[in-house]
Amino acid sequence: MTEPVPTPEKQWDSVDYVAFQARPEFRELKHRFRSFVFPLAVAFMLWFLLYVVLAAYAHDLMATPMLGLNVGLWFGLAQFITTFAITMAYVRVANRRLDPRTAALRAELEAMEEEGTR
Repeated sequence: MTEPVPTPEKQWDSVDYVAFQARPEFRELKHRFRSFVFPLAVAFMLWFLLYVVLAAYAHDLMATPMLGLNVGLWFGLAQFITTFAITMAYVRVANRRLDPRTAALRAELEAMEEEGTR
């Protein structure tokens, strides 16, 4: 006799995802992610807002020549540079600190799901 194939509803009921999210390893992963991403996002938004406010209200400052370009263009170029720097920093942190923990938790969760479908 063959075993019945579990339905998706039955498979999802077999693992307590809320309890898994409450585990210290999962909570620590969320904390690491948020403690890196949120401050960096706030800092970048403030930096971008400074650029927009200066462009809107400090025309003389932004039009001041500096090293062959005006200050406004240097600020604009700095926006691109900081965007790339933030992206590279996130990739580095994710590869070194977040992804290994995420992979371990995923493997554990998949094993729990596999056991629940038997």
